[in-house]
Amino acid sequence: MSTSGQPQFRYTQTPSKVLHLRNLPWECMEEELVELCRPFGKIVNTKCNVGANRNQAFVEFVDLNQAINMVTYYASSSEPARIRGKTVYIQYSNRHEIVHNKSPGDVPGNVLLVTIEGVEAGDVSIDVIHLVFSAFGFVHKIATFEKAAGFQALIQYSDVQTASTARDSLDGRSIPRYLLPSHVNDCHLRISYSAHTDLNIKFQSHRSRDYTNPYLPVNPTAMEGFLQPAVGADGKKMEFESNVLLASIENMQYAVTVDVLHTVFSAFGTVQKIAIFEKNGATQALIQYPDITTAAAAKNALEGHCIYDGGYCLQ
Repeated sequence: MSTSGQPQFRYTQTPSKVLHLRNLPWECMEEELVELCRPFGKIVNTKCNVGANRNQAFVEFVDLNQAINMVTYYASSSEPARIRGKTVYIQYSNRHEIVHNKSPGDVPGNVLLVTIEGVEAGDVSIDVIHLVFSAFGFVHKIATFEKAAGFQALIQYSDVQTASTARDSLDGRSIPRYLLPSHVNDCHLRISYSAHTDLNIKFQSHRSRDYTNPYLPVNPTAMEGFLQPAVGADGKKMEFESNVLLASIENMQYAVTVDVLHTVFSAFGTVQKIAIFEKNGATQALIQYPDITTAAAAKNALEGHCIYDGGYCLQ
C-alpha cells in the first residue's frame, strides 16, 4: 500500500500491453510518460490528460511482455513510479490498444467554428471578427449565431492550410482590448474545425457576410441589430465601422429616390447597393460600398448635411 492509502497496483486485472496511469501531474506531457516507460520497452502510442482532472493517461507498449515487465518491476520495487515528484499509480488497462477517435472538431477543414467566451452577442461585431481573422488570409464568409455554448461564429477560408494557421495562432487567445466594448473585461477564442466546407449566406447582415459576392442583397431587417450599436459601460453608444451605411433622412420635403441617393453617395466611391425603407414613420436607407474606408469617408462628409439646398432632407 502507498502512503496515501491507495494501492499502486491492481493485481486482479488481466494483463494488457496498455497500461493505465493515474495520479499524474497536471497536464502531464507525452514526453514525460515515454521517459518513465522507456526502460521497459518500446512505446507505440499514448493518450494523455484523460479524466475529469486531466491527471490520467494510457500508455501502449509494442508487446504484452514489456507492459508486464513494468508492472512487475514497480510491484517489487521499494521506490514507486514518479513523475515530477508525484507517485504514479499503474494498472493494466481493460483495453488492448489505444484508438484515437477524432471528433469532427479535430479533423482539419477550411471552415472554423469559433466560440467567443465572456461576451454577449452584441459585444463583438462581425466586422471585428473579420478584422481579427483576416490577418491570416482572405476570409470568404462569416456567419454568427448564439447557442448553448455561447456566441459563436463560422469563418470560411479558401483552404485548409490558411484555416489551420488561423486556428493554431488564435485558439485560446483573446481579441485585442481596443476592439472590445469597455464593459468587456476579457474574452477568449475557443476554435475547432467545422464539418462545413461552404457556408450558405443568403444576405449581408450584422450576423452574416459573404465577402466574395458584392452583389448579395442587404437584408434591412437583419442589419437592424448591427445598426443599433452596443452600449459601453459609460452609457455611450459604440459604433463599429462597416462598409454599409445607415442614412436616416429628416425634414423630408422633396422625394428622395434611389437615384438621388446614388448620385449623392457616388461622389465618394462606387455604390454597390441601395435599399430604402420606412421605419417608425421615418425614411431610412442602407448604402453599401465595397470597403469600410470608402463608407467612412462618405459618412464623415455627409452626416448632418442636406441633400437639397434650403435645409431640406437632412441626412
